[in-house]
Amino acid sequence: MKNFAVIFMILLGVWVMLNNTFQTEVLVAGVIIAFVISAIACRRCELFKDLKLTPKSMIYTIVYFIVFFFELLKSNIDVTLRVLNPSLPINPGIVEVKTVLKSKYARMVLANSITLTPGTLTVEIVDDSLFIHWIDVESEDIQEASEKIVGNFEKYLKEIFG
Repeated sequence: MKNFAVIFMILLGVWVMLNNTFQTEVLVAGVIIAFVISAIACRRCELFKDLKLTPKSMIYTIVYFIVFFFELLKSNIDVTLRVLNPSLPINPGIVEVKTVLKSKYARMVLANSITLTPGTLTVEIVDDSLFIHWIDVESEDIQEASEKIVGNFEKYLKEIFG
């Protein structure tokens, strides 16, 4: 039921954004369409089974997006400076980082967050390890690399997904 509710809310939100109106007829059509698609698509899906739907997790989700935005901004500035000033050192390489996240969906969100920030790219996920291509490897120690790359994201994702 939780999967159905989350998919329904996402689809209805997209419907409202695409139509850019709150007219009754448009909202009713959106509710019907979102309900039908959710009912068909979520019969056996378990996509959001690990997602917590509590007020605390909703607050952590908002905080996560704020943290992600600032990490994105910092990494964009870093990569831009490296492009504009080629004398800045780069030391590219692939490092292994460990995560404490147990949910596959949480790991996927973490991997995508890492990939979306310039200078890092998730290459592979194996169990609780992520292999990350890092534009400037500051440490090959798994603990240090994990703290620098996934530390800011992981503590919020743990509260959102469990």
